[in-house]
Amino acid sequence: MPKEKTDYLVIGSGIAGLAFAIKAAQYGKVIVLTKGKSQETATSFAQGGIAAAIGKMDNPQTHMKDTLKAGAGLCDKKAVEILVNEGIERVQELIDWGIKFTRDETGELDLSKEGGHSKHRILHAHDYTGQEIQKLLIKLSKKNKNIIIRENHMIVDLITEHHFYTEEKNKIKTCFGAYVLDEENGDIYPIIANFTFLATGGAGRIYSYTTNPAVNTGDGVAIAYRAGCRIRNLEFIQFHPTALYFKTDPAFLISEVVRGYGAKLRLKNGSLFMHKYHELKELAPRDIVARAIDLELKKYGDDFVYLDITEKKGSDLKKRFPLIFNTLKDKFNIDMSKDFIPVIPAAHYLCGGVLVNHNAETDLKRLYAAGETASTGVHGANRLASNSLLEGLVFSHRAVMHSLTIKEKLQLEDIKENIPEWNKTGAENLDEWILIRHDWKEIQDIMWDYVGIVRSTVRLERALNRIDAIYREIRKFYDKTIITRPLLELRNIALTAQIIIRSCLERKESRGLHFSTNFPENTKPSRHDTIIEPMLYKESLKKTKRN
Repeated sequence: MPKEKTDYLVIGSGIAGLAFAIKAAQYGKVIVLTKGKSQETATSFAQGGIAAAIGKMDNPQTHMKDTLKAGAGLCDKKAVEILVNEGIERVQELIDWGIKFTRDETGELDLSKEGGHSKHRILHAHDYTGQEIQKLLIKLSKKNKNIIIRENHMIVDLITEHHFYTEEKNKIKTCFGAYVLDEENGDIYPIIANFTFLATGGAGRIYSYTTNPAVNTGDGVAIAYRAGCRIRNLEFIQFHPTALYFKTDPAFLISEVVRGYGAKLRLKNGSLFMHKYHELKELAPRDIVARAIDLELKKYGDDFVYLDITEKKGSDLKKRFPLIFNTLKDKFNIDMSKDFIPVIPAAHYLCGGVLVNHNAETDLKRLYAAGETASTGVHGANRLASNSLLEGLVFSHRAVMHSLTIKEKLQLEDIKENIPEWNKTGAENLDEWILIRHDWKEIQDIMWDYVGIVRSTVRLERALNRIDAIYREIRKFYDKTIITRPLLELRNIALTAQIIIRSCLERKESRGLHFSTNFPENTKPSRHDTIIEPMLYKESLKKTKRN
């Protein structure tokens, strides 16, 4: 079995992972691992843009105020301060690297406005900003001789002291890298690293209707939790208010910028309704808009509401939103300049995640996390639109800078010799493959029906009982089966779903994205995080063997 070593191991190829890799490559060898292809990330799906207070009429203090307001009292103020101030430099750095943001006729950056923002501060490349950022970061990474990108590679488990000391839980303090599955040949081997960086994205695929790509299966949360990291505020799942009401996988997103451009939400009978829920109407924070749509749908028994931007000229819409305009017209026969667009909320973003500090450090030494995988404290109970890409840039940079302060290097060669090999014994269980597909579908249905926009204690308890049973079944199946990517993803999805439900049950109030019919009031004026302590599962030990 091959054993590798590297200075930096990066898990994930979105904006946080590749920005980290590009910076870290100045100081050592970097290996980037990604499931599927490098471009298959949530970053690529980001239409709206990236928020930064760079406009002449804007400032970081106003950006901070908007972020804190959207976060419903749960943001870490210091983390937000870091985001809005350092974000300006990180965005300028992105421009210097070569990103071509849309500019107006005078050559100035064309700044958009989205829900919850009091200023026009969204930098964008038309309505496919994420695609442009992803292409640029991949290009820069592939040109860098210190960066190796391995596609079709998935993390099985992080390597910690528990692979050396099987008896003493208190020895689990350090991450030494990870066991990696090469999806093409089925080999599992360890990569030993001085520093490991988790940037695997979110967990939208836990739900049956989501805007997330297929890779977003809660991997980072699950593997960090199994290794000994705490998870924070996972009850806050952001549902994007306006996903197209057509069965596509993933759901096609109608960017928030469309509402910022003047689109209105209407019921099937044509009447407006957002004025009943918030003074900002369609530009209220996402939790309010999504919940308003959900309530109106339940009130009238409708399947969707309409997004109306027919007051704008087709030529203007096509110029401003080429991706959305052409996709709607070519694939769905909808002319957004003439037709109302049917929309419903869809699972979109994980506002909680692996608990990290302001330098993106997790509970394990030498393990960092950023992007949607992590809980930096920036988003609180509800993420402000277009802060996500900015967060990935800011905290991946801080992680690299912090790694430089740790002068002591791991004895990689000695560790490499002592890492146990992976035990590949097991049956393929082809007859039981249907169980994986069935379990996945059941988890998605349970989460959509019971752990959606509006929740209740009875529904959450029922969901947890069933998810617990499914997870026990998956663990038994995992122990006797040859490991594949679908099996790993199923294990991660089930565990992440379990943590989400436990987090929901812990919060005895309604705040931001978490609304409980049993506790409809916002009862805690001061910041109160939900922390799920690690159970330190030793699943990976059953799959390793000593030389």
